[in-house]
Amino acid sequence: MSLLARLAPHLPYVRRYARALTGDQATGDHYVRVALEALAAGERVLESSMTPRVALYHVFHAIWCTSGAQLEGPQEEDVSADDTTRRLMRIAPRSRQAFLLTALEGFTPSEAAQILGAEFPEVEKLIAEAQAEIDAELATDVLIIEDEPVIAADIEALVKELGHTVVDIAATRTEAVDAVARKTPGLVLADIQLADGSSGIDAVKDILARYDVPVIFITAFPERLLTGERPEPTFLITKPFQPETVKAAIGQALFFHPRKANKQAA
Repeated sequence: MSLLARLAPHLPYVRRYARALTGDQATGDHYVRVALEALAAGERVLESSMTPRVALYHVFHAIWCTSGAQLEGPQEEDVSADDTTRRLMRIAPRSRQAFLLTALEGFTPSEAAQILGAEFPEVEKLIAEAQAEIDAELATDVLIIEDEPVIAADIEALVKELGHTVVDIAATRTEAVDAVARKTPGLVLADIQLADGSSGIDAVKDILARYDVPVIFITAFPERLLTGERPEPTFLITKPFQPETVKAAIGQALFFHPRKANKQAA
């Protein structure tokens, strides 16, 4: 199998990463092209100890760090960029790389360490630093839809620890819709099966029909959402959950959600 054929399935993703890293599609594509040319010319090789995707990102980073990364530094903010791009470019470069590799590209911290040529503890520290910057910038009002008081209290504590404000805790679909009518949240954390037999899925549908907010489902019944029959949620956490998983999902949901004007009531 040719080199291009081996790498072809991964090229759309490394292009996405390069665009997020550089803040510009044309610039990102340039460095991807340079990396591919270096591989084709034999100037760089894919590390046999890595999976092809990890090895490709590793080569891209080797090229980026010897050229493009050297140009990074204080610069005027691009007012034409979207909100996510502007937020990304405000994160320190090395932390931005670790955050994007794990949050956007789905690599594990161990794989990110391979790509960056860093030690595992350093990558964990970089991710934590990026997360802290994101949490500080994106503090918002949060609605929790959860009928189990103990679980609701645990989620509330995590949300507050990140600097957000819990505006309400709803145990039913009706309570959730009423809560949003009183105060529009910037984030919704929702269970699926609620106290009176109502559905958190339906509650979220009601909310999203009028308001554009990111949603994270936290549920013991993930199979009810992963059916392939409807648009599946971007953020789905299975109970019992790890606190760090919830924290990371909150940061990612707020960071990558495209900001739009709320829909008007019919």
